[in-house]
Amino acid sequence: MMKKKIFALAAAGAMALGMIACGSEPSSVTTAAPETKGTTEAGTTEAGKSSAGAEETTAEEKTELKGSVIMAGSTSMEKFANALAEAFMEDHPDVTVQAEFTGSSAGVESVLAGQCDIGNSSRNLKDEEKGKGAVENIVAIDGIAVVTDPSNTVDNLTKEQLISIYTGEVTNWSDLGGSNMPIVVVGREAGSGTRGAFEEILGIEDACKYANELDSTGAVMAKAASIPGAIGYVSLDVIDESVNVLKLEGIEANEANIKDGSYFLSRPFVMATKGEISEQNELVQALFDYVHSDKGTELISSVGLIPVTE
Repeated sequence: MMKKKIFALAAAGAMALGMIACGSEPSSVTTAAPETKGTTEAGTTEAGKSSAGAEETTAEEKTELKGSVIMAGSTSMEKFANALAEAFMEDHPDVTVQAEFTGSSAGVESVLAGQCDIGNSSRNLKDEEKGKGAVENIVAIDGIAVVTDPSNTVDNLTKEQLISIYTGEVTNWSDLGGSNMPIVVVGREAGSGTRGAFEEILGIEDACKYANELDSTGAVMAKAASIPGAIGYVSLDVIDESVNVLKLEGIEANEANIKDGSYFLSRPFVMATKGEISEQNELVQALFDYVHSDKGTELISSVGLIPVTE
């Protein structure tokens, strides 16, 4: 099981306000149901009263976001989800954004079951998921990089060669111009969005011959970096110097080549909701507004993803 990673940020001032709302002070008591996922509260400022004592509304009410949002799903979206949660909570100190990393399919199942507000998926939604009410909100495009251990001398594969490796037709790097060394085929577990996108793009669903099926992007990176002859696929945004990144059809895995379509291994990052965004509560809508804002676009680019403009 993957360890959930939870981000929670609550300012001391918000705690004090919470005490008032629960009735710690006799004035301005707010009666509310216990906080649940996506719950929002509104704090208002009252305009001054006229000389006759009647209330006036000469000043606009000020609304502050309060409550919590739960996201669950893709481990490949961990870097993005963490950054989004931190940035949104920094702008809204009375909001808690909780991010859990359970895999794309599990995330979509959770949002459909009402167990979270947003199901993060690093693949397009399936027809049956959409049929149950899941809405595919694509927020970024990610490349899938093919990686090997740093000592591997092979630096380029054709699409057909990559297919042959993962279907078990080619089992030694010497057949691909490399050293006489067995190929250790590494991939993700069933239900992974990265695995689903990778196999779908290559047309090899249910045909792969894995030596290792791992439950996170980080685990694939670690295995590829440390095992001689290993090959794996990971989200482009996690690439570092611990691995050798292969070209595919002579094209490097980078943002420019993904944007122009010359690098063929790419997939969407989806923040799925049950129903349209406009049907969600105020707090969830505000989070999507942030994603689609200039700040959100900058954040998406900062974690190595390609923003999707509306």
